[in-house]
Amino acid sequence: MGQLSGRIAIVTGGTRSVGKGIALGLGEVGATVYVTGRTVTDRSVAGITNAGGKGIAVPCNHNDDEAVRAAFARVVDEAGRLDILVNNAWGGYARLRNRSANKGFKWKDPFWTQPPELWDEMHRVGVRSNYVAAGCAAPVMIAQGSGLIVNISFYAARKYYGNVAYGAAKAATDAMSRDMAHELKPLGVAVMSLYPGHVIDSKKGKMPKRESARFVGRAIAALAADPDVMKRSGTIQETAVVARQYGFTDVDGTQPEPFDTL
Repeated sequence: MGQLSGRIAIVTGGTRSVGKGIALGLGEVGATVYVTGRTVTDRSVAGITNAGGKGIAVPCNHNDDEAVRAAFARVVDEAGRLDILVNNAWGGYARLRNRSANKGFKWKDPFWTQPPELWDEMHRVGVRSNYVAAGCAAPVMIAQGSGLIVNISFYAARKYYGNVAYGAAKAATDAMSRDMAHELKPLGVAVMSLYPGHVIDSKKGKMPKRESARFVGRAIAALAADPDVMKRSGTIQETAVVARQYGFTDVDGTQPEPFDTL
């Protein structure tokens, strides 16, 4: 039996990249993982079940608050509880993924030349969607007296990483995690930000500061299994540091180095 057998998790935006790896990392230690996303299907979550957990697809557009509330209501109705929420949904890379529709867009252009919509994309499906999702999860976790909310963030909250809107969104995520933790700590619910490193699933040669998406999931699984996780509530965690503290490795057996410093 896995460390998280019987635990119920929601991973928002879990159909690709980091979100998918997080869902797989939770699945491999036995969790039941509900994965949300606009295009998620049963096929999308089959790997979670194959890894040892149970994957359940919940189609949801995190740009729609009512759709988010409906998704959480479904999970609670089906599972009766919620132990882990990973807020990974993010709209900030839409222009990079669809360059043909956004010709001329450059990630590192100065803020006065960037479209204001870039700010909206990062803050709506990112900061705001995290806020709404956590607001749905909190009452359930409070009622059961336990729970873990992990908001995926990045070092851009602490130093410049390419554009102003990105840094502002990540800084807001960290502040949100800190303040949610303050309000939820007396109620037994832990909240924290987690910084992945440079996530790339196809390493070539020695790449000590690269990590797989599943490595991020393993970090969250280790935190969720820790009976003393409340001691970390309100903090910023780094996947590579968490790996050293809990003694797990990446899929290739290595322990990646922290990508940056706090």
